[in-house]
Amino acid sequence: MSYGFLDIAITPSVLEAQQKMGADQLWTDFEGDRPSDRFTENEAAFIADRDSFYMASVSDTGWPYVQHRGGPAGFLKVLDPQTLAFADYAGNRQYISTGNLTANDHACLFLVDYPRRARLKIYARVEIVGLTADPDLTTAVQTPGYRARLERIYKLRLAAFDWNCAQHITPRFTQAQITDAVRPLHDRLAHLEAENEALRAQLATPPAEPGQRATPAS
Repeated sequence: MSYGFLDIAITPSVLEAQQKMGADQLWTDFEGDRPSDRFTENEAAFIADRDSFYMASVSDTGWPYVQHRGGPAGFLKVLDPQTLAFADYAGNRQYISTGNLTANDHACLFLVDYPRRARLKIYARVEIVGLTADPDLTTAVQTPGYRARLERIYKLRLAAFDWNCAQHITPRFTQAQITDAVRPLHDRLAHLEAENEALRAQLATPPAEPGQRATPAS
């Protein structure tokens, strides 16, 4: 049956390495069907939550190049079940990924959710689109209020995807995630401080003499 991602990933040299390690039967005996040529709602939601990913391309010399891409959560857009796109903003002006993908449109994306220890791998073919070539696409990939100069658009046609196991992923959290996690503690602390202040005020009030009203503390 089909297992599209490994159909691409397992080359003759990879298969030879698997055979040496006795791991080839894990995949040659695979009897399930894992369609990976279109995103489901699960992948689309995962991608929409990401604020960064890693993208690998290959140079004319055969050397791979891995680049970190970041932006507001959801900057990598799922246009349809087989198409992604993202805005390419001005950076260090080396244009290594742009040059590599102009010559060889094959790319691999690696998306990680560190708190949940989940990772998604994507093989895709990349088309570099000019800003005036497709005005609707240009509008779709931009994030309102994001302060950066847009130079081009990367449009990716899905070849295959696969989910990785959680092994060896160290959970990491953003500042916003930590703030959300500790907010109940801050709220509880504020409540206890207010309660403590009220108790201090009560203790500072002199006890009333028999038949007299207590005098509030100044």
